Amino acid sequence: MPALAASALLLAAGCSSPSSQAGPSSSAASRQSGAETAASAADRSLAVAAAPTGSTATATARPGDSDGRAHRTKLSVSSYDGRTRRAVISSGAASSPSPSPSATSSSSSSGPSSPSNPPSASAAPHRTAVGDVIASAPAPGAPNGLLAEVTKVIGETDEGTEVQTAPARLNALLGNDTAKGSVPVAPAAFDIDELLPDVDVSWSKTADVHVGPQGATVPLGSLRLDVRADLPTVGNTSASAAASVAGFVQVAPQVDFRYGGEGADAAPASAYLGVSGDWTSGWSLKGRAGASAAPVRIPFATLHADPVLQVGPVPVVVNLDLTCYIQVSGDGKITVDVEQSLQGDFEAGGTFGLGQGWTPVSSSDMKSTPVRTSVTTAGSVQAALGAQATVGLYGSVGVVADLAPYVRGEGTGTVTGTDSVFDADGSWAVYGGVDLSGTLRLQLTIFGTPVFQRDIPLGALHREWKLAGGGSPS
Repeated sequence: MPALAASALLLAAGCSSPSSQAGPSSSAASRQSGAETAASAADRSLAVAAAPTGSTATATARPGDSDGRAHRTKLSVSSYDGRTRRAVISSGAASSPSPSPSATSSSSSSGPSSPSNPPSASAAPHRTAVGDVIASAPAPGAPNGLLAEVTKVIGETDEGTEVQTAPARLNALLGNDTAKGSVPVAPAAFDIDELLPDVDVSWSKTADVHVGPQGATVPLGSLRLDVRADLPTVGNTSASAAASVAGFVQVAPQVDFRYGGEGADAAPASAYLGVSGDWTSGWSLKGRAGASAAPVRIPFATLHADPVLQVGPVPVVVNLDLTCYIQVSGDGKITVDVEQSLQGDFEAGGTFGLGQGWTPVSSSDMKSTPVRTSVTTAGSVQAALGAQATVGLYGSVGVVADLAPYVRGEGTGTVTGTDSVFDADGSWAVYGGVDLSGTLRLQLTIFGTPVFQRDIPLGALHREWKLAGGGSPS
């Protein structure tokens, strides 16, 4: 498990000595514990890191705990029924190891345990009680993780304590701590469903690059999808090249998370959830596609991952879905042969502040290089090779972002030509561009922020640049 921030561990040393070891140095230890408590109160920043693959970590917060903070616990979710919201919570072994950086990021500031000072949940398992807020990594019946409050203890079963739960908010666990970080999503973590026959998937599996299709190298951390798809053509295909789109998308996605707390019973001062990453694509549009003014979208692969962010002691489960697609629109009159390469980055998400509520964040810096341009006859066509991303927490979608790099060709009057040599009684042009759009969903209130009444548009980012053109205006 990645090491947690030192500021979130300052209390552990002052609480790890059992009372049986108290002796001549106990007063010095007490003074040290008090100093560490003061330092911890001044800086409650939690580290954000990727949890180990297959992690089953859980954390709980219990109303009335002396420090009001979440603790890593040996409780685990044995089963969960999403329809009834009933869960079975099992306890770990009765013995409890001393707190360590890999086991907890906080503990009680009240010194060694005593009859009036019970050990924290990170130090020993405890029975589930009404009011407990539990955060769990993916578990049986809860593939997206679980963030829930215990509203009723139903009884004991062979596997643990059966409880009734209700949805909970992150601020019940993170309180007035703060956290900020970005965690890459490993390509191997994605479940990939190829929707078209000619789709190839590749990524780097070690520190060395993995060779993708046609000898291309795939950098570590990037996922590459190569695709070729035939498009419906117009009229006599012998008079024009068969319409097709071919190329690749290479993306290195990461999840961005931020929380600035004000307490378990108050909205956080700030919050952010989003997706960002590096983007590379190279692709071509060829032929005379049978298109319409309304864009036709053809998904060619869907990808799903549930990365777990370890935010201090709390496992925050992020649900990331990507749908890669081809999209075509136009008037069905123009024949093109266009190829371009595109490289850059993108960021999309939602940010919260007490003064302005939730507002969208969207940016993209793309640079395009034309490889080949050819236009025959007049008309218009636009084709995109893009991806739609949805990002949520514990199964609740919060951000939907659509990144659509595209090429667009148009001609007016009479335009004919090949290999970039044209005879034109009119004009022609080929453009590259990128659209970034989406929405912020109501479920972002899972941070503990005020409920907004409708989905908020992410805002439309639109950039376009000319790849080639010629002729004179008609």
